[in-house]
Amino acid sequence: MFNVLKVDHIGIAVKDLEQAKKFYTDVLGMKPMGEEVVEQQKVKVCFIPTGDSELELLESTAPDGPIAKFIEKNGEGIQHVALRVDNIEAALADLKEKGVRLIDEKPRYGAGGASIAFVHPKATGGILLELSERK
Repeated sequence: MFNVLKVDHIGIAVKDLEQAKKFYTDVLGMKPMGEEVVEQQKVKVCFIPTGDSELELLESTAPDGPIAKFIEKNGEGIQHVALRVDNIEAALADLKEKGVRLIDEKPRYGAGGASIAFVHPKATGGILLELSERK
């Protein structure tokens, strides 16, 4: 079994990470935690703490990356919601057993060293759901 612990973060697709960060820092007075490039996902990310969870700003590093494709289709905005789970392997096994459509059947590397996996939007009412386990 597994437990959903909290909303880990909300992923926001942006065209220009530096420009997007300015709104959160200059206008809202929030403090980013740094940047990281995740080569496997063709994305540069910046987490901004928001109390008990975070905002994750996502800028594509390649024109064929998932964030670039998302922005081309939908424009900038919320790309996914991530739930923190205590055991991602158990979560994926349980969801698979229940017939839930998954994008990832095995965890992969996510920003900040998290293990992540995505649940298909067709299984969640249209929301790309990320499961995240942090050690």
